[in-house]
Amino acid sequence: MMKKKSISASKASLVLFLCQMISALDVPLDSKLLEELSQPPTITQQSPKDYIVDPRENIVIQCEAKGKPPPSFSWTRNGTHFDIDKDAQVTMKPNSGTLVINIMNGGKAEAYEGVYQCTARNERGAAISNNIVIRPSRSPLWTKEKLEPNHVREGDSLVLHCRPPVGLPPPIIFWMDNAFQRLPQSERVSQGLNGDLYFSNVQPEDTREDYICYARFNHTQTIQQKQPISVKVFSMDSLNDTIAANLSDTDIYGAKPVTERQPILLTPTGSTSTKVELRGNVLLLECIAAGLPTPVIRWIKEGGELPVNRTFFENFKKTLKIIDVSEADSGNYKCIARNMLGSVHHVISVTVKAAPYWITAPRNLVLSPGEDGTLICRANGNPKPNISWFANGVPIAIAPEDPSRKVDGDTIIFSHVQERSSAVYQCNASNEYGYLLSNAFVNVLAEPPRVLTPANKLYQVIADSPALLDCAYFGSPKPEIEWFKGVKGSILRGNEYVFHDNGTLEIPVAQKDSTGTYTCVARNELGKVQNEVRLEVKDPTMIIKQPEYKVIQRYGQVSFECIIRHDSTLLPTVIWLKDNDELPDDERFLVGKDNLTIMNVTDKDDGTYTCIVNTTLDSVSASAVLTVVAAPPTPAIIYARPNPPFDLELTGQLERSVELSWIPGDENNSPIRHFVIEYEDGLHEPGVWHYQTEVPGTQTTVQLKLSPYVNYSFRVIAVNEIGRSQPSEPSEQYLTKSANPDENPSNVQGIGSEPDNLVITWESLKGFQSNGPGLQYKVSWRQKDVDDEWTSVIVANVSKYIVSGTPTFVPYEIKVQALNDLGYAPEPSEVIGHSGEDLPMVAPGNVQVHVINSTLAKVHWDPVPLKTVRGHLQGYKVYYWKVQSLSRRSRRHIEKKILTFRGNKTFGMLPGLEPYSSYKLNVRVVNGKGEGPASPDKVFKTPEGVPSSPSFLKITNPTLDSLTLEWGSPTHPNGVLTSYILKFQPINNTHELGPLVEIRIPANESSLILKNLNYSTRYKFYFNAQTSVGSGSQITEEAVTIMDEAGILRPAVGAGKGYSEILFATSPVMHTVRPTFYKVQPLYPRIRNVTTAAAETYANISWEYEGPDHANFYVEYGVAGSKEDWKKEIVNGSRSFFVLKGLTPGTAYKVRVGAEGLSGFRSSEDVFETGPAMASRQIDIATQGWFIGLMCAVALLILILLIVCFIRRNKGGKYPVKEKEDAHADPEIQPMKEDDGTFGEYRSLESDAEDHKPLKKGSRTPSDRTVKKEDSDDSLVDYGEGVNGQFNEDGSFIGQYSGKKEKEPAEGNESSEAPSPVNAMNSFV
Repeated sequence: MMKKKSISASKASLVLFLCQMISALDVPLDSKLLEELSQPPTITQQSPKDYIVDPRENIVIQCEAKGKPPPSFSWTRNGTHFDIDKDAQVTMKPNSGTLVINIMNGGKAEAYEGVYQCTARNERGAAISNNIVIRPSRSPLWTKEKLEPNHVREGDSLVLHCRPPVGLPPPIIFWMDNAFQRLPQSERVSQGLNGDLYFSNVQPEDTREDYICYARFNHTQTIQQKQPISVKVFSMDSLNDTIAANLSDTDIYGAKPVTERQPILLTPTGSTSTKVELRGNVLLLECIAAGLPTPVIRWIKEGGELPVNRTFFENFKKTLKIIDVSEADSGNYKCIARNMLGSVHHVISVTVKAAPYWITAPRNLVLSPGEDGTLICRANGNPKPNISWFANGVPIAIAPEDPSRKVDGDTIIFSHVQERSSAVYQCNASNEYGYLLSNAFVNVLAEPPRVLTPANKLYQVIADSPALLDCAYFGSPKPEIEWFKGVKGSILRGNEYVFHDNGTLEIPVAQKDSTGTYTCVARNELGKVQNEVRLEVKDPTMIIKQPEYKVIQRYGQVSFECIIRHDSTLLPTVIWLKDNDELPDDERFLVGKDNLTIMNVTDKDDGTYTCIVNTTLDSVSASAVLTVVAAPPTPAIIYARPNPPFDLELTGQLERSVELSWIPGDENNSPIRHFVIEYEDGLHEPGVWHYQTEVPGTQTTVQLKLSPYVNYSFRVIAVNEIGRSQPSEPSEQYLTKSANPDENPSNVQGIGSEPDNLVITWESLKGFQSNGPGLQYKVSWRQKDVDDEWTSVIVANVSKYIVSGTPTFVPYEIKVQALNDLGYAPEPSEVIGHSGEDLPMVAPGNVQVHVINSTLAKVHWDPVPLKTVRGHLQGYKVYYWKVQSLSRRSRRHIEKKILTFRGNKTFGMLPGLEPYSSYKLNVRVVNGKGEGPASPDKVFKTPEGVPSSPSFLKITNPTLDSLTLEWGSPTHPNGVLTSYILKFQPINNTHELGPLVEIRIPANESSLILKNLNYSTRYKFYFNAQTSVGSGSQITEEAVTIMDEAGILRPAVGAGKGYSEILFATSPVMHTVRPTFYKVQPLYPRIRNVTTAAAETYANISWEYEGPDHANFYVEYGVAGSKEDWKKEIVNGSRSFFVLKGLTPGTAYKVRVGAEGLSGFRSSEDVFETGPAMASRQIDIATQGWFIGLMCAVALLILILLIVCFIRRNKGGKYPVKEKEDAHADPEIQPMKEDDGTFGEYRSLESDAEDHKPLKKGSRTPSDRTVKKEDSDDSLVDYGEGVNGQFNEDGSFIGQYSGKKEKEPAEGNESSEAPSPVNAMNSFV
């Protein structure tokens, strides 16, 4: 039987498809064949559905179509026939359906607004375009309005409204000043999506009179300007100065300072809002908040995560941007605005709707008479779209009947078609958000076979490699293909041949006897045709004597051989490389027919030399290493670089050449090997020297070629074995005349960035290459293999041009030509580029999985047709994930894994699978744009494997002769557990191991009691689980039985002939052992879980310790990444925490913990970072208006108190200070001792005997550093910094008191000795 094989992706590129078909009938894109075959019309180009035109230019409505015979075109406007012959302003391009409406010669664009539709028709059917809505763009002027100046207090919020005129399309908004400079934006000042300018809080620097909103209408290239808006910000300092200047000395008044405010939302308003967006669009959500300090915005999605790789934050995180939204992005999005005083949030409920999108678009059908086929039209959307069918542009319900056609919802079924069944069908899928329209033809052809491969084509291959003989064919019905060898040979069969569906014959391993003539025969019911091709099998090229490793002394001579044997009909070429690069351009390297010789070897010649032999069919190579060693010692001679040349002279000046001469400098005992000539272009790149040429060291004159429009200066550098000399002094300048450009831009490329564009790029000419002023470029392009004229545009001196409205991923011919004010450069060469890629259309089929073992599987798939890739095939991605474990039957969070296989590979290995589990996978094709749809999920299962170690092993309840063991089942059983294996052995005082005892425990057990053990003996246990596959990894533990209470010394393990009996609770089998001991390492304690809590200048270090008691710890630390020695701090006592002080703010540190007396016993390293230093702002408090007023009030109050005290004392009355203190013991008015901070003593002003009583102490602050209610009606929060008070490392309060209960604004690190009314009164009393 003949062996069939689907064509691989690399070979499929040999066959181009006219269309994609349900049946097996393929139509190659052969020009001669297409001229003979009939084809219904196909729309190839049309204008966009929503077409906004410039009202000042002619309107061009595109409609291009192909077909055989060529189609004719007609138009409808607003649903009725549009007779273009009756409108003198409207013409249709020849051989095209494109309309041109002449606006520039008197027509008005508004008169041609409407809905247009094009119909292309020939004898085989009619195709229709989308409904094209024509609307002229509009850029109205700003409405006049009277703008009042904005007077704002410092720190308040402000919104400057733009309110641009409504245009078509909507304008782009930006804010600028009178100097046309964009206004700076930040987290505090930013522009909203509606164009308004938002200030979270204004500052004095925001004062200006030229806030101007601009609206740019791109379609008409116009910019409209709003009247300037004035903003005046009043600062508190200036306001206080103004008040102070207008008050008398006895007035005490001042404006309140700038107060900090918690955030409020400027937009959106309220706590909730809604947003509807369409699938595939960009979702933009905005939150702008006011507050002081400036709030920070954070976004979250309630009940989910923000999509990865599609989420972006713009406008200083005030705008959440999610691209390519889908229905899964619906939900509640919360923005949170926060500053140090609080937060506010807003919830936006997002609903994602969807215009119709294709699930399966109808595809063209090419059928033979009597065949069956289907057209399928499936689309989705939200809401679900309605599907309607048309035949040749007419609703199918009223179209002429066709007995071979049956409509079933979204499918048309064709049965036993005839040639008269040819037609073009349209599928329309629509909902309230849009519509999709797709044309698909049914073309019924009856054609005899044709062979398209040229007759007597010669194929040449190397022996033992595959040979592919083409037989491109066409016929309807599809012909059958047979191959024969020789003129009268028999039909080829057997496993030594592979017959591909496209007619290609593959000989997997061609031999010399495979040479000959092969005949391809194609036949169907309408006829038969044959074609002959020839195959020649050549002998492979071989290197029969390869280059060998060589060691050579410096200044010696070395030779490498490379003798080859090749087919006598092939012409080989031999190339030598040094270190995988070209040989140095040096006359010391001599390349012969079969060898490479290097004369006068130097250290630079050290390296790998490779001989490469190429023919038209194969290539071979071989390499060898050359090692250069020092030559025998010679008398010392001082060698140095040469001195620079001098006396440069220019002679024989012509338009394109000049002669340069010079005098060499001293050689310094090393001959000059060559001179390097450099030039400077003083006109385009002054101060930059470029390489011009180099000449042998014996030459002191050179004729230099020059470029037009360059101001030349030259310099010369001498080079000898030691190195390069300093450059010579520059020559005189020489300015050449201007001329046409001599060359065109290089590296011309065409690569689309979007599915409907072509980005043409090139490397611009350098300044001197322009040959004259006014450098520009002429960019030309046309679609390849389509009979189109070149489209050209002249652009400025740039390096990129974008062509829009191109078909997806089609080849283009591109050329870029330079020109200047004097003319054009020579005609440029053409390059081939491609328009933009789009996502692949179909998923790989026939996905198969072969499970190799419990952790490895192999997946196969069929390649997708190249046309459906719609881009450069990059490979395939396999998504696979674990569904559940077969042993636990419990589901978990699905974590998908991805493997990428490059190129056209159709199989791959899946490593790292979990045994005894159920998996799913799918395959997707990948191009430069992204991934295509996934194949249906494939389910496969992995067999059992060995289990992991038990999750834990605990040994409890030690007695004189027993231990209790408890364990947990393995975290990953990897199958069905059959049993547990327990092994154990005693350890004596010298760390020697006794005999090993092993028992098997049923899998359903979770504990075991070991009895009759030796008392006060350490045992080591080894424990693991088993499945039917084998044993898993083991877990070990040690335990000790307790000392005999009677204090009897236990006999040494292994002494005498005593035996120990061990009784197992689950298996009463008596075991006796005679110990044999082996050396083991003693056990050490350990320190783990080192954690840090860092502040600005200190850090708390804590850890967990397991081991002997009374360990003495120490802490080592240092700057992370530094090579400095560790700093060491001793921990007092056996505490498990320590405070590191004196750290540098904002610095990353490393830390570890160790125990004294145990060498090398330390914890693992931990890294932490101290907090940033707080910035401060120093001001002179004595110059503040509020402070001056306050001091005046204090002085007046003290003066009044002194007068009252003096009067009362003179009258003999008592000043009841103490009673008032007892009634209101405010800690603020008690003088503080400078040494310990405790409250001082008060003395009564009375002169009686109480003066001699012991002084009474003022109330102290309680030990918990709070003020009791009965001691004071005021709290520390009123006097200190409230909730923002600071505490030092040991938790004590370090905020400073002030005399006022209302907290003053922070002014940096002010002096703690600033006067207050209380302090002033204490100083007087």
